[in-house]
Amino acid sequence: MSEKANDRAVNPIFPVLGITLAAAASALLGSLYLPSLQAAMLGVLVFCAALWATSYVPEFWPAVAMFALITVTQIAPGSVVLSGFTSSTFWLLFSGMVFGAAIQYTGLNHKAAGLLVQVLGNSYRSVVIRTTLFGVLLAFLIPSGIGRAVLLIPIVAAITEQLGYEEGSTGRYGILLAAAFGTFLPTFAILPANAPNMLLSGINEALYDDALSYWDYLVLHFPVLGIVKAILVMVVILWLFPAPDPIHQAKTVASDETKLSRKEKHLLLILVLCFIAWLSDSLHHISPGWIGLVACAACLWPAGGLTSQQCLSKDLNYGPLFFAAGIIGLGATIAYTGLGESIVNGLTQVAPFREGANSLNLALMTGISMLVGMIANLAGIPAIITPLAGDLADITGLSSYAIVMSQVMAFSTVLLPYQAPPLITAMALGKLPLALVSKVCLVTFAITIVLLLPLNFVWWHFMGML
Repeated sequence: MSEKANDRAVNPIFPVLGITLAAAASALLGSLYLPSLQAAMLGVLVFCAALWATSYVPEFWPAVAMFALITVTQIAPGSVVLSGFTSSTFWLLFSGMVFGAAIQYTGLNHKAAGLLVQVLGNSYRSVVIRTTLFGVLLAFLIPSGIGRAVLLIPIVAAITEQLGYEEGSTGRYGILLAAAFGTFLPTFAILPANAPNMLLSGINEALYDDALSYWDYLVLHFPVLGIVKAILVMVVILWLFPAPDPIHQAKTVASDETKLSRKEKHLLLILVLCFIAWLSDSLHHISPGWIGLVACAACLWPAGGLTSQQCLSKDLNYGPLFFAAGIIGLGATIAYTGLGESIVNGLTQVAPFREGANSLNLALMTGISMLVGMIANLAGIPAIITPLAGDLADITGLSSYAIVMSQVMAFSTVLLPYQAPPLITAMALGKLPLALVSKVCLVTFAITIVLLLPLNFVWWHFMGML
């Protein structure tokens, strides 16, 4: 965490006590309108979200506290709240951390960085801009936010070293954040690029027998939520993290410097086979997490020399893994108790929908979806909203297709990192403080609400969606 967060974490008892009281008050207030289990779950949600947002304690602590609280109070069975540890996403994150350790141990990150740094320019601004653009382009090739973070973050970390940005410096953080957010936020405008997109497509096809078109999806979302959002990421990072130009300028890489060692070739082969398997999951239907686990086992083979003998005991930081398991378990428990659906039903009853006011109704639906994302993480938006699309269309007067597509505006607008496993992965691999990642999330969230969403509504009018 940041120095500020560390200072607050020295004795966080009073802030945590205040958050606990606020969570208890939320549960009591919720009990007036919700069943007891859902009201209790609302209190747990407020407790965890507030602690993750404020960074008073390390990110893993709210997760551990949640596991204890839910299992002891029996709000949900242990198999539900601890389901994060058995999820594909958890093991995909674990595999990614092992890949990152292997890439650094073998030196493959420095070889790749030596090639990539040639096209990033010699100024801090150009490095941030081109790193962001590279992250967006990578989304057209790798349909996994976590997968892109696993590949990109270790390489970009090595680039910052080559350019002379020391660990903990503003320049290093800025470039790494450009990679993390560039390959994440704008890529929701590309249909197969992230998990919420694919959930949206799969649920929509299963329920309504309507397969989303790659091209139609791209044309509707990419101009604003892709291109303009990428520009927003660049501007925000350059504004929040100003830094001097690199101390060391990029040098032409000699051919002998790019020659791979035997270990680097073996690791590269494992990674290439892993990415091929990820890209072809529609053919073999094996989850990316389990594919990553196989590749992870190959990297950890004792005689392979691709990781250190102390990789699991010293090289990996398990805090982000508990953070991820906590988020997944929180979402699963919310689904188990029915809290998400109850909140959506309640919001649609009090939201001021007006007949014929399509822009207002679309804005309200987008806001409701965003609230669902804050409660149940980004993947919870399509899981909760898409099955209700027909009913919501009747309530709002919008088409079912517009209801389905409005979710993209919601899950591409991230309030805090706990909503998004790819950001957690980037934090773990790049050693990015939660407070800094949260700052970028909050600023991009605010600007998106004020500027990008109205601009996207104009684009929807032009496209005949409103």
